[in-house]
Amino acid sequence: MVLSNNTCMVKFCFCLKDDYRSWEVQRRETSKVEHMYHPPTAKFGNTTTFQDDFVPRELNPRQSFKPPCVAKLSDVPFDGTTSHRTSYIAHQLEPKFLRSKEEYKPSNQPFEDLTTHRNDFKGLPGQLAKSCKPENAKVGSNVHFNGVTEFQDRFQPWLVSVREVRKTKEYVPPPGNMDFNSTSHLDYVKHEISPAVPIRPVSNGRRTNAPFQGTTTTKEDFKSWGSCRQEIIKKQQEIPKPTGKFYDLTTFRSHYIPHQIIPAQSFKPARAIVLNSAPFQSETMYRIEYTPKKQEICPANYPSPPGYVYVNTDSHGHKFFRQLTPEFSESNINPIPKEVAVVS
Repeated sequence: MVLSNNTCMVKFCFCLKDDYRSWEVQRRETSKVEHMYHPPTAKFGNTTTFQDDFVPRELNPRQSFKPPCVAKLSDVPFDGTTSHRTSYIAHQLEPKFLRSKEEYKPSNQPFEDLTTHRNDFKGLPGQLAKSCKPENAKVGSNVHFNGVTEFQDRFQPWLVSVREVRKTKEYVPPPGNMDFNSTSHLDYVKHEISPAVPIRPVSNGRRTNAPFQGTTTTKEDFKSWGSCRQEIIKKQQEIPKPTGKFYDLTTFRSHYIPHQIIPAQSFKPARAIVLNSAPFQSETMYRIEYTPKKQEICPANYPSPPGYVYVNTDSHGHKFFRQLTPEFSESNINPIPKEVAVVS
């Protein structure tokens, strides 16, 4: 900042302008080639970037250097002898051991059909239980029924006026003919419209005139071998098959003898109620041995229990009382406590 006395002029200078001054630099000329855009005359006439950069080329298949996997055939005849055929020795089967069936021998002692329950349970004599259900006595009255019920007495019929029925008006069709023309039919103007032309560009597919190679690497490397299936080695049956006629007769049919069924005798005792003329003893052990005891009130329920003298009060507010003369109550076996705590 500069101040002058004569002119009284104030001049401000910024540090940024003093320290950083602009240089005189000439602007470089652009090396970019000017490309004037000319719009195409035809519709979608310009080619895309993909069509300019990627030109369709013919496919040249690579030559395979993989050695051919051909099976080497041997001229030596096949040796079909195995260790099982050379070492196996057929042994003669031993006859099957048959165990003789034991004969059933019935016991000579008679069968005791008396069980422990039949032997010990003799039944208790007693009377039949009497029914506590009251008799279904019919309550009847000889008074003549007057024919008026409570409902008929309280709810009397009301006089109701007949409901007025409104008459429907007769339909009168409007005069003249109905106009079926709508606003769309009158105002719509039909236009002749040509079908829309597709805007999809023509696809430049990669098409080659070379014949299609149907052989793959798997078909060339893994070729089918000419082999025949080995026959199953079967052992000769040692037990000959039966050659006679089948009689369709089983062992059960030939040996079974039908017997007459005899129903088993029931030893269940008859369900008869034994009547006893002695009176029913309704006394129980609870009624005989029970003695009612007097209910005593706990002395801690009183603010100052009778027969006790105040001793002291602890930090929790419990008052302690001491009995004057310790006694044993007649109705209760448990002794009365010497000291009683009462919460104030």
